[in-house]
Amino acid sequence: MVTENKKQAPNGIVVLLTLLVVTAVLVYALVADIRDNLQIGFLGLGIILSLPVVGFLYAGFFTVNPNEGRVLQFFGSYIGTVRDPGLRWANPLYTKKRVSLRVRNFETSKLKVNDNRGNPIEIAAVVVWKVIDTAEAVFEVDDYINYVHVQSEAAVRNLATNYPYDAFEENEVSMVGHLPEISEHLKKENQDRLTTAGIEIIESRISHLAYAPEIAQAMLRRQQAAAIIAARRKIVEGAVGMVDHALGELSAKEIVELDEERKASMVSNLLVVLCSESETQPVINTGSLYT
Repeated sequence: MVTENKKQAPNGIVVLLTLLVVTAVLVYALVADIRDNLQIGFLGLGIILSLPVVGFLYAGFFTVNPNEGRVLQFFGSYIGTVRDPGLRWANPLYTKKRVSLRVRNFETSKLKVNDNRGNPIEIAAVVVWKVIDTAEAVFEVDDYINYVHVQSEAAVRNLATNYPYDAFEENEVSMVGHLPEISEHLKKENQDRLTTAGIEIIESRISHLAYAPEIAQAMLRRQQAAAIIAARRKIVEGAVGMVDHALGELSAKEIVELDEERKASMVSNLLVVLCSESETQPVINTGSLYT
């Protein structure tokens, strides 16, 4: 595995001033030689031959922007990575590949997959990432940007098959009810896939999550039924507490003395009133419970 080797390139401003001075001296010497000899002598010929070499050295200049690296290669061999921003100079024969170190993000396409219960769902995620090792990004994979996109979608697919869309059992981890845990799992799996490419995952989170259209209505009815059952359970719990409180108050204050059969009738009536969905109509009983 090729890992990054940080290389210090000479300051381009210093090298540029040096080359300008050398060029000026050579040109001045050439002009002086022609003026003194009225023709090009051996000194002038040497100067003319050296000027292309100086001109070739000018090809070694390159710029490095902030949050950017330049990967240097010499006929296929990795030399190092220059990260210091500004005008730099290196061997003109080096190739200098630009690699951005800025934070990037993208959203995966909406994928249609099955959750761990086999229900078809639609899922997409936002991935925030950056390059931390330029050598691995350039040499370990063919196209590191495309590699990030493909592996991120694979991680999202794998995540969806490990969890249910919604939890129908107590303490069950689901994609809807436990988004922070799901996002952390997605980030870890994504990072494991992209470490070899010199990529750091800063954040991975679910951006779209829904049942597939063909089962969305059925699942909506199921969720509504579950909500109704939960609401009914709360209503019954509250009604039982109110009935118990009413019987206790009647008994403690000795307002009326009820036998077991009358208590059962009173409990039944109170529960009907408290648990009914519609407004109840009172019925006045002018007789007794036994007539």
